[in-house]
Amino acid sequence: MKTAVPCYYHLDVEVSPEQVGQVRRVLAACLRFWDLEDLVEPVCDGTEMLLNAIDEHATDKNTSIEMWWNGQHLITAIGENDHALRPDQELRGCLARIAAMSDGWGCCATGTGSKIIWFSQRARAGQRVPLVPLAPAPTLRDGLDIPRESVLFVLASRAGTPEPVLEGAR
Repeated sequence: MKTAVPCYYHLDVEVSPEQVGQVRRVLAACLRFWDLEDLVEPVCDGTEMLLNAIDEHATDKNTSIEMWWNGQHLITAIGENDHALRPDQELRGCLARIAAMSDGWGCCATGTGSKIIWFSQRARAGQRVPLVPLAPAPTLRDGLDIPRESVLFVLASRAGTPEPVLEGAR
């Protein structure tokens, strides 16, 4: 059975029509590297819709894209820095399509006034694999010495004979 390792990817981009296609190819390559071929189309389509909407409506085009894979869900988040952009007005159609194609989605504001729009895709039954914690690799400083033989002293004597150690203590 294949095991899953949690994965994370972050990309900062200044959105332009030329960059949207390039971002799509970069995200697709990352998902294929993670063995998530089935999630390439929905994730790239959703990201492309959001980036095109940000390009059309936002004045600040600096955007961050993040993806998290936990073995069962892939969460994609797009953070934009335009304080005037209102998701409930300018991005309403885009968010409706995101909601229809994803397993979960949401929008939240940050403390600086920017917004993060996220959506998740669940791995289908054939892709779900258990997470395996990574064992720490020992370094030379962390290695333990091989145990050596140690000599054990026997304090007890054979049964029935008095022990000389106890005789002297009386």
